[in-house]
Amino acid sequence: MSDTPRLGPAPQRITVGAELVGRLVAAQFPQWSDLPVRPVANGGWDNLTFHLGSEMSVRLPTAAEYAQAVAKEHRWLPELASRLPLPVPVPLAKGAPGAGYPYPWSVYAWLDGEPASRARVGDPVRFAADLAGFLAALRRVDPADGPPPGTHNWFRGGTLRTFDGLARRALTKLDGHVDTDLAREIWKNSLDAPWDGVRTWFHGDVAQGNLLLADGELAAVIDFGTCGVGDPACDLAVAWTLLTAEGRRVFRQRLSVDGPTWARGRGWALWKTLSNCANSLGDTDEDAANARHALDEIFAEYAADDGH
Repeated sequence: MSDTPRLGPAPQRITVGAELVGRLVAAQFPQWSDLPVRPVANGGWDNLTFHLGSEMSVRLPTAAEYAQAVAKEHRWLPELASRLPLPVPVPLAKGAPGAGYPYPWSVYAWLDGEPASRARVGDPVRFAADLAGFLAALRRVDPADGPPPGTHNWFRGGTLRTFDGLARRALTKLDGHVDTDLAREIWKNSLDAPWDGVRTWFHGDVAQGNLLLADGELAAVIDFGTCGVGDPACDLAVAWTLLTAEGRRVFRQRLSVDGPTWARGRGWALWKTLSNCANSLGDTDEDAANARHALDEIFAEYAADDGH
């Protein structure tokens, strides 16, 4: 359900409706042809998601770039699911292009929960600890043969310098609207933070829409389209975009994050947040408010962090 800024021009997305999904299911999986198909509210951008009956979902990439993740998810999610402490999507079937739809697609078991937000999280410290425990377990999975950073995940797990152009363009647009001198200092600090080269699994898009809550507690983690093996610092961005200051402290402690890794994680949060702020200048909606809140968190935490 990612809405992360992308490198280069936006992919050419296609629209998909419930009727087309029903035809695809009926043609390729007739055992489920009698199940109703309904769109999922806020069903995503990279992929569109539909209910299939009450216990399954259909997930369809909206562009060729996003379709690269389908085979990866079918290959790795069953293995990851058995090693993680929280439910993650489990693929039940892989669909093929058909009925005018051009990409591979998937049927998954449905996972209940509501997307996380600062207001919905019951106990921010417990939430942070539970999320850290999940990511720690993900990092312990054997990375051998796992997918390295690339176009399939928009280079998550690779160097932050890939996103230097995006960050600089956003800073130029934001000049006079935010403290761009401080933002440039933080960005440079992040770019200069070394990585020890130890490759681990990462999710790649640990964001509000991909963290599901039940009764205010973390209940499931979804959307592994940007997962891979490499530098896991990209998964730390959530510390500034969603967690409270105390939750952030517990999150860092539970993951045993050293100074350079924390700085790179801050950089991942910063370039995304700068891009979101630049794209929402003058807006007053929830997305714009979330972006400004995250930028304030980055600035305040950097000023208080003696490690930089």
